[in-house]
Amino acid sequence: MVDFLLATFVTFFVVVDPLGVAPIFVGLTAHDTAQERRRQAKLGTGIAAGVLLVFALGGEPLLRLLGVGLPAFRIAGGLLLLLLSIEMVMARHSGLRMTTESEEQEGERKADISVFPLAIPLIAGPGAITSVVLLMGAASGDYLRQGLVLAVLAVVLSIMLLCLLAATTLMRVLGLTGINVVSRVLGLVVAAVAVQFMIDGLRTIGVIAGAPGIG
Repeated sequence: MVDFLLATFVTFFVVVDPLGVAPIFVGLTAHDTAQERRRQAKLGTGIAAGVLLVFALGGEPLLRLLGVGLPAFRIAGGLLLLLLSIEMVMARHSGLRMTTESEEQEGERKADISVFPLAIPLIAGPGAITSVVLLMGAASGDYLRQGLVLAVLAVVLSIMLLCLLAATTLMRVLGLTGINVVSRVLGLVVAAVAVQFMIDGLRTIGVIAGAPGIG
């Protein structure tokens, strides 16, 4: 159980990436007052939490409705997370984890960034949505584990909110270079998690054999 909790926390933390989102938030709210920043940080995190909760509770039933099995989604999700990890290690903006250049420009023109691009895709992006569906699927049938996944998600989103509220201070302490260094290290962890998801999917359909993984 402890291993599962740790794996869940690490997965959510590195994919949601509070430290990586903070400098983008500072840039997008450069002309806002401190009160406006706080309001947008709280609203954006709340909306992202709602989106992720919907996918946590309805993701697997939706896959069944579409005729997609969880093993297939594990393999596809693992590939997506692997691409995300490459983006983190190379500090490139592909749109999987960060906003694209056009999205940043649109965000800078918006008076309120709470929904876009803060909630989606910065916090509740493809990587976070994929992770929450996979982790809830891994705990399928075990309501205690599913409750723990949701609890860990709430903790990580709380950390995200704290980082957004203290974004200016974080930028002064770590600087953009420091944040990129942390992001690169976490990218290696995401890569390992991604490969494990793919191994779990392949093992479930009998392509490979071995001891159970994250699930």
